[in-house]
Amino acid sequence: MQDVVAPVGRASVAYDRRTILLHWLTAGLVVALWGIAQIIDVFPNGPLRVDARSVHITLGVALIVVLITRIAWRAGRGRRLEPAESGILGLAAILVHYLLYGLLIAELCLGLANVWVRGDSLFNLVTVPAFDPTDKALRSTIGELHGTIATVILIVAGLHAAAALFHHYVLRDGVLRRML
Repeated sequence: MQDVVAPVGRASVAYDRRTILLHWLTAGLVVALWGIAQIIDVFPNGPLRVDARSVHITLGVALIVVLITRIAWRAGRGRRLEPAESGILGLAAILVHYLLYGLLIAELCLGLANVWVRGDSLFNLVTVPAFDPTDKALRSTIGELHGTIATVILIVAGLHAAAALFHHYVLRDGVLRRML
């Protein structure tokens, strides 16, 4: 069992490989999904737009699998390390991690809802029928929430990354190396 708690000050202490892999897969998928979302509307209506949306949806489903795996691993056998900070900064770090998990779960649920309320085609092979094709307000609301939460995720993740870089370059305490 890898349920180890170790002090931060030891540079040799790191998260286990699976935790690290799941962390960076999550980050990479979030960035890729956001990037694809920014260019979907550049494509004219037709096969290229369907393919771009299909890639976005497929990567979103992949992120669901990665996130479920990550949460199950963290709850079970993933290595636990002591917080890098104590007091209010330690509490803030914990809250940011839970906030990121909550935002990701909300975003992925909204993504599934978005596909369902608007209807979609996956690579012109599978069609997801629209929940209510006449309810444009619902479609708009879900789409806007999905976009807004995506932006909030990027902001919070950016702050998370900035804190890690601060630890690495200013405090030089080895916190960033735990996830590399």
